[in-house]
Amino acid sequence: MQDPLAKIKQKLQDEIETLAHELNVELPKEIAVARAHGDLSENAEYKYAKERQGYVNARMGQLKKRLGDLGMLNLTNIPKDRAGYGSRILVLDLQKDVKIEYKLVSSEEGDVEKGLISTTSPIGKALLNRKVGDEIEVTTPAGKKEFEVIKLVTIHEDV
Repeated sequence: MQDPLAKIKQKLQDEIETLAHELNVELPKEIAVARAHGDLSENAEYKYAKERQGYVNARMGQLKKRLGDLGMLNLTNIPKDRAGYGSRILVLDLQKDVKIEYKLVSSEEGDVEKGLISTTSPIGKALLNRKVGDEIEVTTPAGKKEFEVIKLVTIHEDV
């Protein structure tokens, strides 16, 4: 099985590289120019550059942690008989009598319009470890929803 997370890892790595360039090249130049203007206590450019520097540092830390977390993810541990990362799940909305297909993905891949639902979202969490026939009640920002799982294709079957 090819690494389905490779695209996500590359996206995170690209953002880290962009932020590293900003942190090590662009921001030092901005800070130097702002310092040249004199009094730093009332210097908006200096204040902005320092704040941006703090934000970029924090964001890089988050991205590196997420990249490390993804590196430790072992896709062979995902259950073969229950919903997990990469599963496609067809559910029946019991209130509207409508069938909806979701694919459980990481938070970086989530796109509700395309049916890609993050495993960290309320519906994604509720669908994890479910089997065909399970009924689920989940509280979402739009209110309570009730689903029944009618079809499940796990990442192991979805080739």
